[in-house]
This record gives sequence, structure tokens and C-alpha cells, in this order.
Amino acid sequence: MSSDAKILIVEDEEQLLRMLRSTLIQAGYAVTTAKTGVEALEQLVLEEFGVVLLDLGLPDIDGKEVISQARAISKAPILVISARGSEREKIAALDLGASDYVPKPFDVGELLARIRVALRPPRRCASSEAGVSKKGLQIDMATRRATVDGEYVRLSRKEAELLQLLADAKGEIVSHDQIIEAIWGRAGDADFMNVRVLAWQVRRKIEPDAAAPRFLLAESGLGYRLNMT
Repeated sequence: MSSDAKILIVEDEEQLLRMLRSTLIQAGYAVTTAKTGVEALEQLVLEEFGVVLLDLGLPDIDGKEVISQARAISKAPILVISARGSEREKIAALDLGASDYVPKPFDVGELLARIRVALRPPRRCASSEAGVSKKGLQIDMATRRATVDGEYVRLSRKEAELLQLLADAKGEIVSHDQIIEAIWGRAGDADFMNVRVLAWQVRRKIEPDAAAPRFLLAESGLGYRLNMT
């Protein structure tokens, strides 16, 4: 079975863990479970997974620390499933490398849709293969890496997808709705605020001064464009 069809569930609540495991197996995925952060990291060392479903409230270490350590050993998209609903927690998890954030309680159908989106291979095109560059900034879309003034930064899947989408537009404005559909899909519940948060995350990584961006530019009320000329 392809590693893309394997899902690691990291959840210490037994009832929810059983429900998720049963649901995902019925949907055709191979499932591995872990109840602690340490167990999850051990599994990520041993095996490749298509997606990791991660609860933040684990009994041994905080889920955000799991994200941080996981990003050093695995490229698997991490979908956070958490009762922590504050914007601050969401931004922190996404900034550390999570691909998506699903608040508890959640709809199973929506979760399956988000998993399918996470497993969707990135689009390939001339600009994404070659990458884009401007003085002080180089972006390699294929490897999800950027170099800012000689310093390496790693992009999350959604961050790379946003930059790829804007690069493909060749300086033209990409609307909020177009960004939402391309990155979260029509089945998701993403909105304008999700786009703003994602753009803010990207700016923190690629802009010398995120408060005065040179590369990722917002066009008020319209959307975003990438200035790489």
C-alpha cells in the first residue's frame, strides 16, 4: 500500500480515537495510532505517512512541540484536530508547520474532505518547477524551500501552494475566493480570515519586514499578488 494511503492518528481520548480509526479504515486508509507525542514521533521515524491527524492536548508533550519535531523528520501534512479554538493557538500551530486546523467538535465528512485535500498532489507547472527569484528572495516550489537574504526557511504545504498560485498569476491579482478554492477546496469552510492568516504566515517567513512587505502584496478588497519583477 502506498504511504499516501497511510494515516497516523495522534489522540489520547480513547472513544474519539476508536471512532476516527474505524471511519478512516472504512474510507480505505491504513491507520496507525499513537496516544502520546513521543509515540507519534517514534512512528514518524519508523514509517512514512500520507497524513498525520494530531490532537494538541497530549498527556506527555504539547502538540505544538510534536509539530516542531515532526517537521524535522517527516514531510507528511499535519492536520491538527483540537478543542483549542483560539486564533492564537491556530496561528501558532500553522506557523510551526501544520497544514490545516480542524476545531473540535468536527463533522466527519468535512474531516475526510480535508484529508483528501491534504493528499492531493501539488500542481506542476513551468513556474513551480523552476521556482521564482528576486534580489534577496529565492523560492523553490518543488521542495517547498525559500532562501531570504541567504537564510533558509521551510514552507508549509499551504504556504508553498499560496506562493505557487501567485507565481502562476505572473504579478496579476489573485482574488480571495480563488485562493480559497485552490488551497482549501470548495468542500472546506475557509474564509477571508483564513487567507489573511496564511498570507501573514508567508510574510513572516519571506519578507525582511513583514509589516512593510516587498514581495507578497495585498490589494485592498481584491486579493493578493506576488511582486517578483
